[in-house]
Amino acid sequence: MSQASYKYCPSCQTKLTDQSLGGLIRKACPLESCGFVYWGNPTPVVAGIVERAGQVILVQSHGWPKDWYGLVTGFLEMDEKPENAIVREVQEEIGIKANVTSYLGAYPFNQMGQIIFAFHLTGEAGKITLCDEELTSYKEVAIEKLRPWERGTGPAVKEWLASRSLYPPNIERTSTSVIEAENN
Repeated sequence: MSQASYKYCPSCQTKLTDQSLGGLIRKACPLESCGFVYWGNPTPVVAGIVERAGQVILVQSHGWPKDWYGLVTGFLEMDEKPENAIVREVQEEIGIKANVTSYLGAYPFNQMGQIIFAFHLTGEAGKITLCDEELTSYKEVAIEKLRPWERGTGPAVKEWLASRSLYPPNIERTSTSVIEAENN
């Protein structure tokens, strides 16, 4: 939830005010007896560049335009290590087993209030079975044809490609959508 969406204190329902706290302007309850502060801590998300047979598996979520695809992603569960979470998400969302090859890094995604922990995984052979509740489609893109996008998991893709001496331009888009990938 973004700071802009908070108008009332979730504890006492008093109208929140802008206050300078921790060096930033934050929404906070003006009542000393309450003390609620919306700190804006990001939600942890995991993302995976799932590679197999020289291709990367991209997925399309419900509600995305028909030509937008992205990495397998999901929320980190309580008491779960990020590397275990992405293996679980790959299994749940596309129905294949995968092994973490490397940790790519942490990427802030301020538009969604998230911090993304990105991994490179090697996917096992087998039929992809989509989680119908979350995904509508998938495609496998040859690594040399993969193009990064500006936001969300795009910076992880860009750095991963650069580690392979590939420097394609970002995909241009006019929306603030999470993911977009090149059409084949």
